[in-house]
Amino acid sequence: MVPLGKRLFAEAFGTFWLVFGGCGSAVLAAGFPDVGIGLLGVSLAFGLTVLTMAYSIGHISGCHLNPAVTVGLWAGGRFPVRDIAPYVVAQLVGAVIAAALLLYIASGQPGYALAGNGLGVNGFGPLSPGGYALGSGLAIEAVLTFGFLIIILGSTDSRAPAGFAPIAIGLALTLIHLISIPVTNTSVNPARSTGPALLVGGMALQQLWLFWLAPMIGALVAGGAYRWLAEEPLAPAIVGENL
Repeated sequence: MVPLGKRLFAEAFGTFWLVFGGCGSAVLAAGFPDVGIGLLGVSLAFGLTVLTMAYSIGHISGCHLNPAVTVGLWAGGRFPVRDIAPYVVAQLVGAVIAAALLLYIASGQPGYALAGNGLGVNGFGPLSPGGYALGSGLAIEAVLTFGFLIIILGSTDSRAPAGFAPIAIGLALTLIHLISIPVTNTSVNPARSTGPALLVGGMALQQLWLFWLAPMIGALVAGGAYRWLAEEPLAPAIVGENL
């Protein structure tokens, strides 16, 4: 077992990489004149951050990078309750540092406005890219987090093909962003939402509760569902063994 301190550093750095790479692509590159990467590029950037970190630190910390993943893995019987709080704190630290560095870099462009660009904050209503209401945001965040955890739990199952889990997980996060960027700017990750919201403040901070509640609900349900789904049946009794 890797010492907790090393695992926490890996989680902090991995979450930093996710927020800096994913939100950075949205803030710095999505709308760049003539060659902006757009929705598809931002979705791919988030997926690539998880894929690259899963191969890099998966063997150290498990590469959660997400409080909902940590809680979902606990609900699925894959993670000890005693390590939940330290992991979540490490993830939040990494997310806040990434958002702060991104703000520093973005502020170097003439005319940059924090309120207008928002560091890729999540939201509903006025903060939703497509103007979607609270109910839509709650539903899509919970459902997509549920699906994300099922993919994580399934692809990392000891019975799954070895070595392919990071690819499945990275592609899943890409798909999730392709679906939900117009609705909430895509969270499925309370740490990813918290880092930018703390710096932007205002309505982004007021709406942050949804991006903790919905992912946690989806993760907890997924953990329980996968334990039921993947439970192996008892081996049948040998005929005559009790005769």
